[in-house]
Amino acid sequence: MRGWVLLGSKEVKELKKKILEQWGCSCDMDFCFFKNRDNKLFIANRDILKLDLSHLNVNSIGLYFARISHGELKLSIEGSQLIGPKATKNIVELDDEQFWEWIRGLDVAFHGESKSFVIVKHNSDFYGCARHKEGKLMNMVPKERRIRRL
Repeated sequence: MRGWVLLGSKEVKELKKKILEQWGCSCDMDFCFFKNRDNKLFIANRDILKLDLSHLNVNSIGLYFARISHGELKLSIEGSQLIGPKATKNIVELDDEQFWEWIRGLDVAFHGESKSFVIVKHNSDFYGCARHKEGKLMNMVPKERRIRRL
């Protein structure tokens, strides 16, 4: 499993602390966490540890959860769906007009206090993370996951 690192208990504890600091969520997920060369974090069921992956060239393990960027966590869309329902801070709820701009890949005007990554929410659904900067939510939805036409 070249290029993959299984996070130890100390690193997982630090990760859960970052989640608590950024989103006010006590993370009680019972998964194992892996980090690849690009500082992307993946979660997988603990049963994966029973497999001998040492002789395999593994491209991906589990579910892409987040990326470490400048000491902060940027949740993936799926990561925001896991953390979002339990989060108590740094959640931005979009109205219908802002939501349609967001899923098209546009930055959305937003005036708030947070200067870090926020979870983007519309109604009861979570759509990933955005960096709040200079009165805008910087869209980070990958191009292949954006809506091109309606």
